[in-house]
Amino acid sequence: MATLPAALDRYFKVTERGSSLSREIRGGLATFFAMSYIVVLNPLILGGADSTGEILGRDRVAAVTALVAGILTIAMGAWAKHPFALATGLGVNAFVAVTVASHPGLTWPDMMGLIMISGITMLVLVLTGFRTAVFKAVPEGLKTAIVVGIGLFIALIGLVNAGFVRRIPDVAGTTVPVGLGFDGKLIGWPTLVFVVGLILTIALVIRKVKGAILIGVIGSTILANVLELVFKIGPSFDGKTSNPMGWSLVVPTLEQFKLPDLSLIGQVNLFGSFVHLGGVAATLLAFSILLSIFFDAMGTMVGLASEAGSIDEKGNIPNVDRVLFVDAIGAIAGGGASVSSNQIYVESGAGIGEGARTGIASVVTGVLFLVAMFFTPLISLVPFEAVAPALVVVGFMMVSQVGKIDWSDWGVAIPAFLTFTRMPFTYSIANGLGAGFIAYVVIRTVQGRAKEIHPLLWVVAAAFVVFFGIGPIQQLLGLG
Repeated sequence: MATLPAALDRYFKVTERGSSLSREIRGGLATFFAMSYIVVLNPLILGGADSTGEILGRDRVAAVTALVAGILTIAMGAWAKHPFALATGLGVNAFVAVTVASHPGLTWPDMMGLIMISGITMLVLVLTGFRTAVFKAVPEGLKTAIVVGIGLFIALIGLVNAGFVRRIPDVAGTTVPVGLGFDGKLIGWPTLVFVVGLILTIALVIRKVKGAILIGVIGSTILANVLELVFKIGPSFDGKTSNPMGWSLVVPTLEQFKLPDLSLIGQVNLFGSFVHLGGVAATLLAFSILLSIFFDAMGTMVGLASEAGSIDEKGNIPNVDRVLFVDAIGAIAGGGASVSSNQIYVESGAGIGEGARTGIASVVTGVLFLVAMFFTPLISLVPFEAVAPALVVVGFMMVSQVGKIDWSDWGVAIPAFLTFTRMPFTYSIANGLGAGFIAYVVIRTVQGRAKEIHPLLWVVAAAFVVFFGIGPIQQLLGLG
């Protein structure tokens, strides 16, 4: 078994955190496989044309998505020393795509400039210590709720993207938003891959087999590729027709070497949104983006650090300033490279569940992203159905912390409940945090215990009131 040089062991605190080089490598691999789908999915989300008819180009978006994710993840591992991987945030890139499509005159460079402005603002908040202060002001009960919420969230991501749970079309007579499989039935070989992978992963975890999660991913991947080779299953949606029995995000195939096209880097218009939308509308958009990336990262960081056991008895995370700094740079870099804001990924929990505890895992993940710019087989061979079981199992691990919440104190219990239910139900970590913060301030005030509320939480709660009310505010200002 390979051993780590003493200097690197001390630098990354591998032994101190109860890890080993092999566990970190396995963790880095597990995280990469769990989130590599973004290299395929991001070009699809950002693939539409702006108001001028310009498109970013799928090959270009894929290459730069992998490049930015690789560099930022290596920085997170080598400098901040945590097993947190970064890539383009799904919530933000979807918001960007919808915004560009719905605002005449707004171009991709304009919107990416708005993301850069949000990132620069967040960087200032990090450098002034404001973002760290907000993190420390959050009550312990809500921090625990964040962990539970993220656990539920990533489990739901795994179930939905694997096709085990599916969205039900919003039509007359529909009584529930999601259901089991397709039309109430589990169908298709991809769903079988997920079920087999989940059973295998749970069995390996229960038996405490080393590399349980990674073995589960590899075993499911092999099964998926055999099934695709034999039955030619294809995608769930090919751009024209829907196939409920197809692979959800990635069809397992072997692709060839391809030189990356990085020409999107630098194609950004920093203040273009203010010219085309006006100062008030552009500012409101920037505020929405800022609040989302600000609290998504904070919530994800708390949840992952708790699962990794790197939060001390006072609720502090080592090198938290560095973690938040890299995350802020992720928004700036993502905007500057035209692939949308990059942020810490909840799928990093797959690597942590595999045993990753230090930045070495992130370095491994980051290097694999850089390799993915050239060799897509690592990505295209692994369908989401093969990594979804890992997310469900890690979700269970994180939800198990729910017992730490003081359910007898309604001032904490109700906000905690709102926090961890809103995250999966709205598909947003920031939404869950906002509901929890507002409820905490209101309930503590009603209880006559307003003095216990940290002054920063009043500011944060007020900001979220504006965030949730952004629609009516825009309508009142004639911007909706």
